[in-house]
Amino acid sequence: MDGTRGQQEALARLILEAMPRDGSRLLRKGVQVNRLSSVNQPLASLPKPAFCVIAQGAKVVHLGTERFRYDPEHYLIASVDLPVSSQVVEASPDRPYLSLRMELDAALVTSVLLETGTPEVRAGEPVRAMDVSELDAALRDAVIRLVHLALAQPDGNDPYLVALVEREIVYRLLTGNQGARLCYMMAGQAAAQGIVAAIDRLRREFDQPLRMEALAQDLGMSVSALHHRFKEVTAMSPLQFQKQVRLQEARRLMVQEGFDATTAGLQVGYGSMSQFSREYKRQFGEPPMRDIERLRLDSTASSTAPWAMPAD
Repeated sequence: MDGTRGQQEALARLILEAMPRDGSRLLRKGVQVNRLSSVNQPLASLPKPAFCVIAQGAKVVHLGTERFRYDPEHYLIASVDLPVSSQVVEASPDRPYLSLRMELDAALVTSVLLETGTPEVRAGEPVRAMDVSELDAALRDAVIRLVHLALAQPDGNDPYLVALVEREIVYRLLTGNQGARLCYMMAGQAAAQGIVAAIDRLRREFDQPLRMEALAQDLGMSVSALHHRFKEVTAMSPLQFQKQVRLQEARRLMVQEGFDATTAGLQVGYGSMSQFSREYKRQFGEPPMRDIERLRLDSTASSTAPWAMPAD
């Protein structure tokens, strides 16, 4: 058995130990493992920045019009909060989908950068906030050690060692293929921080009318520069981003809070219910209430809520 295969199986065994049944488990703050025994429907979510690894199975994540597929030989990084749609595409009862998601804390990334130096960001280098790269043996080994330490009994779980392994993982990400991207988005560059601020504002004020001129002025950018840089990072325009956040929140309100379609649409900022229904169907494939009925039936049949699995 080669080293890569042995590492993959070791990580899978650890996650199976943590997850004897389908679902998600928080091993420690910011570190979560997941198990799913069947492929699922695309699920919309708005996850925090994270490093995502698969021990078994495969997943596809859609960001705007872009598609990212990863598996045990690849990892995914999302460096800012983005509305995505994700789907487990390889899973079975015999070989369930197994994954780990480690949130990328900006303070931790910055701390490691200050100690090790900033990766060079070359002019014209892609700054998309999400990408997939090959998972090398050293990085996979650090992930295995992280899970092993986090699963240790209370008397053997050393928070200091766990924190050191998390720093090692961040260091290996920064010195890997996506290091410049991660640094650019999370470590204070003015252009990147302007887009991060725009994303944060659109997330907080998603139910308000989008006034591009005012937003650009507040960020010290021209409207054209804001539109161009925003799309370069997120693969969608500010208006498309706001629309996805609105629709995802409306879906959550209907599923989790029991809102009807009209109330949910009004709550997230739609003045026209016909527009809300039309855009909802375009996003999720069915009109609001039909989609919600299907989600509830699916969650009852699987005993897992459709919003429970993160976009890892």
